[in-house]
Order: sequence, then C-alpha cells, then structure tokens
Amino acid sequence: MEIDPADGLSGGSGLGREFLDLALSAHGAVPWTFDFADRGLTWAAGMDSLLGMSGASEDEIRARLRKLIEPWTVAATTTALWQDLDLEQPVVTRKGETRLLRFHARLRGNQRTGRLIGLVREVTALHRDRQTLADLAGRYRLLVELSPDAICVHQDGFVKYANPAMSSILGAESSEQLLGRPVTDFVAHHSIAEMRERIRLLAAPGAVTPRSQAALQRIDGGTVPVELIAVHTTWEGRPAVQVIGRDVTAQKAAEAALRNQAALVEHSNNAIIATDRDGVVTSWNPAAETVYGIPADQALGRHVEALVGAPLQPEALLGGGGVTEALHRRQDGTTLVIGISAAEMDSGFVLVCADETARRQAEQDFATVVAALDEGVIVLGPEGTVASANPAAERILGVAGSQIVGTSPASWPMFDESGEQLRPQDRPSAVARRSGAPENQRVVRFDRADGRSVWLAVTARTLNPQDRPPHKVVTSFTDITESRAARERLEYEATHDPLTRLANRTLVLRHLGHPQPRTDPVAVLFIDLDNFKRINDSLGHAAGDEVLRIIGNRLVSATRDEALVGRLGGDEFVVLVHGESDHEVLGALGNRLLGALTEPIRVQGRQLHVNGSIGVVVSGADDTRSGQDVLRDADVAMYQAKTQGGGRYAFFGVDLRERVQRHMVLEQDLRHAVQRDELWVAYQPVVDLRVDRTVAVEGLLRWSHPVHGTVSPAEFIPLAEESDLINPIGAHMLHTAAGQLADERERHELDLQLNANLSPRQLEDPDLLANVQQALADSGLPPHALCLEITENAIMQDPAAAARVLNGLRELGIGLAIDDFGTGYSSLAQLRQLPLDILKIDRTFVTDLAESEELEVIVNSIIAMAHAVGLEVVAEGIETPQQLAILRTLGCDQAQGYYLGKPTSIQELFPPNIPPHPEKTA
Repeated sequence: MEIDPADGLSGGSGLGREFLDLALSAHGAVPWTFDFADRGLTWAAGMDSLLGMSGASEDEIRARLRKLIEPWTVAATTTALWQDLDLEQPVVTRKGETRLLRFHARLRGNQRTGRLIGLVREVTALHRDRQTLADLAGRYRLLVELSPDAICVHQDGFVKYANPAMSSILGAESSEQLLGRPVTDFVAHHSIAEMRERIRLLAAPGAVTPRSQAALQRIDGGTVPVELIAVHTTWEGRPAVQVIGRDVTAQKAAEAALRNQAALVEHSNNAIIATDRDGVVTSWNPAAETVYGIPADQALGRHVEALVGAPLQPEALLGGGGVTEALHRRQDGTTLVIGISAAEMDSGFVLVCADETARRQAEQDFATVVAALDEGVIVLGPEGTVASANPAAERILGVAGSQIVGTSPASWPMFDESGEQLRPQDRPSAVARRSGAPENQRVVRFDRADGRSVWLAVTARTLNPQDRPPHKVVTSFTDITESRAARERLEYEATHDPLTRLANRTLVLRHLGHPQPRTDPVAVLFIDLDNFKRINDSLGHAAGDEVLRIIGNRLVSATRDEALVGRLGGDEFVVLVHGESDHEVLGALGNRLLGALTEPIRVQGRQLHVNGSIGVVVSGADDTRSGQDVLRDADVAMYQAKTQGGGRYAFFGVDLRERVQRHMVLEQDLRHAVQRDELWVAYQPVVDLRVDRTVAVEGLLRWSHPVHGTVSPAEFIPLAEESDLINPIGAHMLHTAAGQLADERERHELDLQLNANLSPRQLEDPDLLANVQQALADSGLPPHALCLEITENAIMQDPAAAARVLNGLRELGIGLAIDDFGTGYSSLAQLRQLPLDILKIDRTFVTDLAESEELEVIVNSIIAMAHAVGLEVVAEGIETPQQLAILRTLGCDQAQGYYLGKPTSIQELFPPNIPPHPEKTA
C-alpha cells in the first residue's frame, strides 16, 4: 500500500510532493509509516524492488517490512519523542543476493496514538566503499613508510610520527630520535614564524597549505632547505598537522645555477624549462628531453603546455606560491607525476620539473623489497589464514609458498621458550588479529616438516589499526637459531665454572635470590677443602686443578639429581638442596659428602687424601636474607667446622653468627693493638726440678681490650694466624719480652732464660731470622738466654722446611724446644734430625697423671727416650703437688704450671724487693 509522502507534513502542495518524490528517488530512499493505534503499515512505491521482492503481494511486502522494523516498534515505546532511530538490516533477495538496508525513523505523536515515519534505502555499496577505503588506508600507510618524500605528523607542537625519509633528512639514525620532541627543534629559526603562519591557516580538517619552502634544522646542527605542504589531519582522534616535504638542496642549487651559470643546467637531473612571458619555451635542458621524450630542437619555440601535455601558467603558479604538483604526459603518452617549481626572470620564467613518477611505484617497490628480505614476512587476512608469504618465509619454515598460503598459523607446531605448545589464541598473529595490539619480538620454536626445529623472533602488527577486529596482520620473523645457541653457550659459560663445569657463584646466587617469594626452603652446604694449598704448593696447580675436577664429580655423584652443585672459587664448593630443611637428612648428606671427599685420589702417579669442612644453612621460604648473606652464613658455619678440627660439618645458628661477628671486630681491633699498646707479655716461671730453682720464664702474649677486657689467647692468637698478623705481632712480642727480661737480668744479676713461642706461620716468615737478630741486638739479651718453642704439629707440616729454619736459628746460638709433644705424629727418630735442646710434654699427659698408671708409663717412656737422644724434658700444666712428685720421681728435668707459678706481668714477677736469686721450690 502506498502512502502520501506529504501527509502530516507542512507545505504539502502538489509541487512540494513532486520535489519530495524527486529527492527521495535521487537517493534511492522509499518512505514508510507505522501507526501505533491500529498497527497499520504503509509505504511508497518502490518498496518491493528495494526489498528484492519485485512483483510480490502487499501482504508479503508488509510481512517482510514489519519484521525488519520490529526492533523499532518495540524500542519506540521507550524512546523520547522526536529522537531519531537508525538501524541497518540485511535482506536476501529472491535471487539469493544479500543487500544491506539502512532504516531511519522518527516518532510522531505519542506511543499510543502516534506513528513512526521513516525512510529506507540500500547501503550495500556504501559499506563496500568503506572497506575499500580501509584497504586503501593500509596501502597508504605502507606507501608513507616507503615514500622518498619526508613525512611527519606533529600535534600540539610535538613530533608524533616521522617516516624514514624524514629521519634521513634530519640526520637521525631512526625516528625514535625525533618522536616526542618539539617540532621547532627541527625548524631553522628564521623559518619558525612562517611555519606557525601556515599552521594557523589550516582551520578545517583536510585543509592544505600551498607548496612553500622552508629550512629544517638537522640533529648535527646543519640546515636543510625543503619544499613542503602541510595538511590539517587527525592523530589518535585529535587535530594534528601532517607535513610532506622534500629536500630541495639540489633543486635550489639548480635554480641558482640556472640564474647564474646556464652551463650547469645541462647537468641537472630535473627538467629545467625556460619560457618567455607568453609561455613559449626558450630553453629545454637534457633532463627535459629525457623526462618528456622530446628533443630540444623540437621543443624550442613551442608553447610549454603543448610539450608537457597539461595546462601550465608560470605566472599563475608564482601567484600560488611557486610550487605545485601536476600530471604531465610524455610524447609517447605515458603519464608523469611532476613536481614543479617556478621562478621569475627578467625575460620570463624558469620551471624546474622533477619527475616523481617513481613514487607511484612505491607499492610495487615495497613488494620487491619484501621479496628480497632475509626476514620472513607473511600477511594474514582477518579470518586468520595466510594471504601471502615472501621467499624468506618459505626458506625459514621449510615449506613452499603454495603450501603456506591459505593455511592458518593456528595449526602450525609452535612452542614457547619453556617447551610448551602455544595455544592457537596465544600465538603472536592471533593476539594482534584479535586485539590490534602489536606483538614484538616474541621468541617461539617452530618444528619444520623436515624434522628440524628453528627458533624465531616474531613480530605481529595490524595492517590497519583503525579497522575493527579481527584485523589483517603482517607477521615478520627472523631465524635466531644460531644466535640463540650462541647466547645459550655464553650464558652457560657465564654461569658455570670453566674448570669443573659446575655452577659458579653467579648461578648459585641466582638460585638463592628472591625474584618471587619461595614456597619451599633451600639448604646450603658450603664446602671448603682442608689444607688444599699443600697440594698446589707441592705438586703444582695442574695437579690441584685435576683434584678439583675429581672432587666436583664426586660431589655431584653424592647428591640428589635435584641438588645444585657449584664451585665458588679456589677450593670452595657449595651444594644447594631445594625443599629440604630436616637437620638429620642434611647431616646424613654432609657425612656422605665428607665420605666422597676422603676417598683416595690418584693424580700424577701419587695417591692423595683430601678432607673438607662443611657449613650448613637452611633458608626458609620467608627468609629475607639475600643470597650473599646466606652464603656468608654458610661460610661462617664452615669456618666453625674447620676450627673444630676439620673433616666435619656444622650448622649455622644465630649464636654462631654473633661469635663470628665478634671475631671480625676483634680481628680489626687486633690490627691496631700494637700501636695502641694493648698487647703485653705475661711470664710464667719454669722450675728446674733437680735444683728446685726458677731457671727460665715463658713469655705469653696477653691482650687487654678497651671494650671487651682481657681477650683469651685461645681466641685472638688463631685470629692473628688466619689474618697474617701473627708475624708482626710475634716480632713485637719477642722484641718486648727480650728487652724486659734483659733489663731484669742486668738489674738483678740473674742467669734467667726467656722461652718464647713461634707459631707455624712464623716458621714461613722469611724475616724471622732477621727479627730474632734484631730483638737480641736491641735488647742486649745473650743468644744462649733465648729459647724458641715450636709446636710438634708446626714441625710436622713440612719437616724439611722446618729443619732449614731451625738450623738457621741454631746458628744464632739460641736454644730450641719442641712444644706440645705427644699431640702430633712425630717420633723421636724424626726429632733426632732436628737441632733441638728441649722436649716439652703436653699438658694432656699431665692432667690425669696422678690417677692413671698408663699415663705414668707413657710419660716415663717419653722422658727416657728424650734423655736417650740428649734432650732435656719440661712438663707443662703442673697444678697439684702429686703431679709434681710423680714427675720428679720419673726424672723430669723441668716443670711449669699454676702450682709452680701463674703467668704474671714483669712488674709482679720482679717486685722492687725481690732477692737477687728468686727461687720457687716444690
């Protein structure tokens, strides 16, 4: 049923209705109405054709139309009066074609008695045109990137985009050096005002400035003259300015040459044409011959428009800014894109015509470049299938292009860096196609059909981000298999010890670090080999290295597969056990590791025995210590095990840390103790049991600390030995004691001997003999009045070296004693080879002497054997009269201990009223 288009509208004259019909037909629109009161539906002629139902009955048309506008007949009941309604609906014609119809309606009256009036027209072609425009925009974006023209976009005075040509003109390595900077940074000072005036003229979207010239400022400080236009555009939905420019340095030089030296015109790459004021050509250079295909002799005297095949008025061109772009034709009919610059001369005009036809070939050039890339490039349509692939993609993936095109990457065997297969929706191209966000440098593994696996660095970007998803996507990828393998090798070398191939300190700390909260504890077993230096010193570093390699292999074999075994350096190893905190389990592991260490090692034809000390630390899941701190505490525990004799393990505790911190403080203070006069010598009498008289005193070093009070020698002497302070402190002690005793000997006319201890480290001091000589010389103490005591263990560490040192001391005329006899592994036969005078029985044999007949037999044997080789015997640690009586009965020569006299200062030992010959009798 048809309706009156003017019904209910003002101006409903016949003529007005005709104009309305004409307007609607011109746009292909058909009016219709819907009455809410009676649900009546009416329409104008042409509705059947528009719905693809030509020849259908009114009932069929009404049913189809009612279904199409049904959303409105419902929505109108809740829509404000006069609010326009729009809807696009697809319809299928009787021929099976799909059309897209756009309905526009307005509510008149109220929702009960009023009606809808509306128009419907076909918009299928409009939608098709929109998609075509989107595709064109994508190609334009690529064209801009490849354009030889310099193109940039600035917004609010800051650079938002620059293509490679613009970066090149401004001397930038990449556009990243330009983005975000003020646009005035790249405009010569004298051109800024003109630039701002051009921007001011861009009042409306799409507005374009005339071609003009300006000077750009390069990054290196130089300037570049350019020819440019500016366009009012948008960037990310906001107004912006797009500038298209070209470096006209050469062109300006050509123009100057044209005005000054006509000869240079002949060598220009641009067509340079001179005309009189009527446009008749007076000069036609070789470039013009090449560009337009017309020899100069055929061009001269003809009007320029006839030669270029297009209107060209130089005077009008100058009035418009002097620069333009136009389509010209060669003599053979080929279309040319020409950039024209005009200049006025006295006799007419000069036209510089640059052939820009190549720009039109940018898309083809781009395709050629892509085909030549070593980087694989594939383009995926919005449905997710491959539309094209370049040769590099075929080569890298090991598949012919015909087998790639039409497939979906979702079906390709791709894996992440952990080896997990990527889900289709997580693949780079799928993410970009779905979200529009770029995926940059995703590393994936691709399994080729030939069985090879290649690692790819994949980047996926949308061709046109403005499109609605799903997007078309260009995916590029590089084969990084070799570089990745090289990086893995470098990573391995950076995190593993080159000698043992175990984890190094870097990897150990990485495992101990806290990038994320741990859920399980980790146990650290810090292993230090005991006396490993002897192997290096005696057999050389090559043998030492071989021992370290063997030790590393043994530690790996003795641990679980999930444990990490590392070498921190030198003879220090570490074992990390994740998920274990039970001390019994860790103690069993410690014993297993010690057992592996102590197995004999055969190197260079020799069988070696190695032992070690182990410190154990457990770091809980909530431990806030750094990896360095955990290793430090494990080192502290290891040190504790070593001080207990080595060959064992010790667990770290807070009390242990406190002790170690105290040791650190004491070690630092000990370095200044001599200068601060905190060290002093105590003297303990040595009594000759044969005459019951004090014949010697043993000098014992003491430390009065200003904060900690008296520090036990058992605590600070080991610190001095470990920190190499023992040599200067020992020299100071000997010098002090020799001077004090020499003074007392002279003052009291005493024949009293000084016994002084040498540590094992002092035996290695090359200045020992010189220090002893200096102490004797400075004090005046006779050499025979000095006896140096060396422990049995110190001698047995290197008997040959000890013998050389002792012989040197003997040559000075001083006495020598072996101290703590019975605690080492020497024999009297070995002692016979050394220049010794005295043997001192260790206090461990004396303490229980009165209660043990067995000890009495041992001591008696020691005394007898010592006398047999000409050594005097001194017993230490006499604390009871019973001990003294037994030793006297056994024939011991001398004795010392608390019972005979405690260590005391020189002032207390020799008070002012001391008799000339002090004696201590039993």
